[in-house]
Amino acid sequence: MASGLENYVNQTVSVITSDGRNFIGTLKGFDQTINIILDESHERVFSSTSGVAQVVLGLHIIRGDNVAIVGQIDESIDSRLDLGNIKAEPLGPMVH
Repeated sequence: MASGLENYVNQTVSVITSDGRNFIGTLKGFDQTINIILDESHERVFSSTSGVAQVVLGLHIIRGDNVAIVGQIDESIDSRLDLGNIKAEPLGPMVH
């Protein structure tokens, strides 16, 4: 997985953690255990009643053992989303 992340450095990514949290930010670095450094990051908190809240975090480190999925964000599509009107159940934790 680490070699695939090299293509995402300095790109906007979404990181979904094993407890169901969703972090968005610029991937600045990672190591062999997939510890991830995000800059200009925020967490998107989903709600079935009040839309998506964004919690600003700034520089954020995510431990590799908590990373479930990393994907690149298409910024042109993401900027057009009206997050205040998107309602969804929060993701649950991963079950092994």
